[in-house]
Amino acid sequence: MKPNEVSETRDRSIRVSRDHLADGREIIYFDDRDTSLTANRKADARSLDPRPATATARQDPLTGEWISVAAARQNRVMLPPAHLDPLAPQTPENPSEIPDNYDVAVFENKSPSFGPQATVDGDGFSDDIGLERTASSAGRCEVVCFSPAHDGSFASLGENRARTVIEAWAHRTAELSKVPAVKQVFPFENRGEAIGVTLHHPHGQIYSYPYVTPRTQRLQASVANYGSSLMSDILDRERGGSRVLIAGEHWTAFVPFAARWPVEIHVLPHRDIPDFAHTSLAERDELASLYPRVLRGVDALYDTPTPYIGAWHQAPLERGDGIRLMAQITSPRRAADKLKFLAGSEAAMGAWIADVSPETAAGNLREAIARADASATASSPATPDLKDAS
Repeated sequence: MKPNEVSETRDRSIRVSRDHLADGREIIYFDDRDTSLTANRKADARSLDPRPATATARQDPLTGEWISVAAARQNRVMLPPAHLDPLAPQTPENPSEIPDNYDVAVFENKSPSFGPQATVDGDGFSDDIGLERTASSAGRCEVVCFSPAHDGSFASLGENRARTVIEAWAHRTAELSKVPAVKQVFPFENRGEAIGVTLHHPHGQIYSYPYVTPRTQRLQASVANYGSSLMSDILDRERGGSRVLIAGEHWTAFVPFAARWPVEIHVLPHRDIPDFAHTSLAERDELASLYPRVLRGVDALYDTPTPYIGAWHQAPLERGDGIRLMAQITSPRRAADKLKFLAGSEAAMGAWIADVSPETAAGNLREAIARADASATASSPATPDLKDAS
């Protein structure tokens, strides 16, 4: 048994049903607590080509990092018009990926970076360095559709729908952690063309890697150097400081001490939990209110929506002691009309230079969250029972 495997905590008021698409890929529907949809879904009647073969990963012997060469991804859809949205429910005019109406839908990616093969062959993903080492890019990649609507983001879902997505993250983390090849499960949302999105439809993805990612390996080394209380001590220090944005009963959002990006926010649970599968229902309920507030604040920084990556870092399934579930929201937007580009020092050497002080960024974000909260209050009398840091 892998160290992080757990009996899944389930919210039984959120209905889960399964089916398969025409080429054999799995699709899973997660229905809101107050859904008006029936449990029965239409079958996928399309005729589809066979799924692409699992990609091959190659090791860079200079760094030890693995690069998945997934050529099938070159053919993915690029910014289609609304009437051909591949994540909208199917119609006779739009043979999309989702056969029927839905609240939240999760399905296997048609052109995955990892999978569908569930076990690793080739040389494997050991830490050994060699020349021209290869391994199968086993694992699984899933698309998480937040809504049947063509436009929007996680911030615009509303608390009830956000809670359904969080339940889907927990469900999928628990199940994907049992795939033989998988060493780490990573839910994330890319928003905005400046980030590189190819679909405007509100959605995220889940990558299940057959190795521990380089960023997490760095964290493992830091925990080994400092001690297993590293993330707990960071949270304790931040909760008493000037960079806190929102403090809840179960979660705290803050700008980190050494933020790299012009907009960078971390969200940490107050308990030492490794991933979504280990969260309690109360923690998921609060997150469904707190996390969208943070994202609405990011959007309220300027007059137009801000591109961002909402990345949920979870402990790897091996050597995960001391590593806690954490959201890292980052954006390259450093002014209303300016982006931070990763040029020579950052891109070539990994040596970052910050353009905005974290304390200034935190102040700007607190003001933006207050504006977003005021706007939400004006449109709805219900307000979240969470404290800001002002």
